[in-house]
Amino acid sequence: MGTSTGYVYAVATADTKGRELFYVRDCVARTGADVLTVDLSTQPVSGASGADFPPETIADFHPEGREAVFCGDRGKAIDAMALAFKIFLSNRPDLAGVIGLGGSCGTALITPAMQALPVGIPKVMVSTMASGDVSGYVGASDISLLYSVTDVAGLNRISRQVLGNAAHQIAGAVLWKPERSAEDKPALGLTMFGVTTPCIQQVSGALEADYDCLVFHATGSGGMAMEKLAGSKMLAGLLDLTTTEVCDLLFDGVLACEETRFDAMAASGIPCVISCGALDMVNFGHAESVPQKYADRLFYHHNAQVTLMRTTVEENVKMAKWIAEKLNRCEGKVAFLIPEGGFSALDAPGQVFWSPEADNAFITTLEAHLTQTARRFIRRLPYNINDPQFAQAAVRQFRQLTEQEC
Repeated sequence: MGTSTGYVYAVATADTKGRELFYVRDCVARTGADVLTVDLSTQPVSGASGADFPPETIADFHPEGREAVFCGDRGKAIDAMALAFKIFLSNRPDLAGVIGLGGSCGTALITPAMQALPVGIPKVMVSTMASGDVSGYVGASDISLLYSVTDVAGLNRISRQVLGNAAHQIAGAVLWKPERSAEDKPALGLTMFGVTTPCIQQVSGALEADYDCLVFHATGSGGMAMEKLAGSKMLAGLLDLTTTEVCDLLFDGVLACEETRFDAMAASGIPCVISCGALDMVNFGHAESVPQKYADRLFYHHNAQVTLMRTTVEENVKMAKWIAEKLNRCEGKVAFLIPEGGFSALDAPGQVFWSPEADNAFITTLEAHLTQTARRFIRRLPYNINDPQFAQAAVRQFRQLTEQEC
């Protein structure tokens, strides 16, 4: 049997989910894992909570004190307790894993704290909300979301089975951790889209002997996941060559990054090679989903559910300014490589999105607004992003940045 090096924190609002919480506690304890219980009830308890950490203890972690939580307004109380629990959990040096139970409010209370934890710490959330759109609950974290099937409202033949399975899941993750290889290599984050796949495959192939290459699909959540790892200091460098999520953020696309894109890179100071992969397109769903204001634009119907829209000169100017403002905050080494032969497989001579005018608008605007230094600079390359020569140049540039770090 594996051995625990900390506690599983079992979390719920014990005023309504107490029986379930303590059932899960007992299931985890029977596996041999150490477990503590946390009560996130948004009202102070009368008498003993029964939990190892009663709601008053958690509420005291709110920056404005427990009064911010026990305010009498349900919506404000939930938001305040979620913040207090996030601060509490992030300061637990004995945390080995966390399991939460809840309906819509409980899930909203618990998952923000889970999202703030580093990737790799086991996180299980049993929720009535797990059968719908769960992106707001999971974010860019490695939360395992388990549908409760019945409501989390008492113990019955279904809930006992589901909660027991969840308890054994978290216990197994804590007691039997994967062994780290002595040959583990430094990790790199790379961003890829279908139209930049040849580039990233070539870059990964050239670097995989020395690095563990983690490729993130540039679909909004992919960029967020990479940023989270960078912020957690789990990446030694980035080859953020596909920055298309910025198009969707600024122009109503469906695969948008958040406003915080590039912030973790700036804060971490890790070496980074960036490019404008797929900045020639905005992503929408099926053709009927495209906003009416874009009706007269140039489209490429990738498949029945994906419609791509070519970015204009004006949009490329806006993107370049937005990216330059972000990168000007970076203190680490940043090289921005410009593929003058096109930003994607569709943006190449003879292809549907080929537009030197639009691409040049991005390039000249970026050069005008990015403050270039010895550590932050732009390089133009006379290739399409998917040409072998571009991939080779990206690899050489990254190795130069890391050699300078030594």
